Amino acid sequence: MEKKRILLLDMYGVIIKESKGYFIPYSYEHMENRHHDSLTKAFFEEGLFTKAQNGDLSSDEFLSLLGYSNPTETMQDYLRNFLTFDKDFLWFAENNYKQYNFVLLSNDVVEWSKYIFKLYGLNKYFKESIISGDIHMRKPDSQIFHYAIKHMQCNPHECFFVDNSVKNLNAANKSTGINTILFNRDNEVYSGNTVYNFKELNEILKNI
Repeated sequence: MEKKRILLLDMYGVIIKESKGYFIPYSYEHMENRHHDSLTKAFFEEGLFTKAQNGDLSSDEFLSLLGYSNPTETMQDYLRNFLTFDKDFLWFAENNYKQYNFVLLSNDVVEWSKYIFKLYGLNKYFKESIISGDIHMRKPDSQIFHYAIKHMQCNPHECFFVDNSVKNLNAANKSTGINTILFNRDNEVYSGNTVYNFKELNEILKNI
């Protein structure tokens, strides 16, 4: 039996349409003005969001430090109502998950990623999830791409990495030689393979 190739997929900007999420604007919208200075300090000086995505804080700890009185409810509200799931992904996944091993490679808070997977029934399609909050590494650090290759026990030429960030793609290709595809939601300029939707991704995988 021919060995399946690996399809490394980003979450935000690929499966979720918002390329950088929406949580910082969400917080300013949901907190009273008198809390905005403390939010700015938490996000931009103390780096609490980055710490949560690095696994140094749980979702509940992170949201509580921001001042949310019901962190679980806040997480669910944000992920359900303020992010846009690209429904074309389900069509794409049904057409490809038996030919490829789908692996999520995402900078995210662990609990958030798990909730999104459950919410949209993604476990059916993914063999593995590599989340920054689980492994304490983040894109575009080259370490996370080496980790993915080693963890999946594959050669770089057997992998396709789909991300919305040119910076992440360049880091992955330069450090490991992984094949890269830009999912271009933000009209970035990229010299490599580029797609704008899942139908185009489906076609390019047929032809590579």
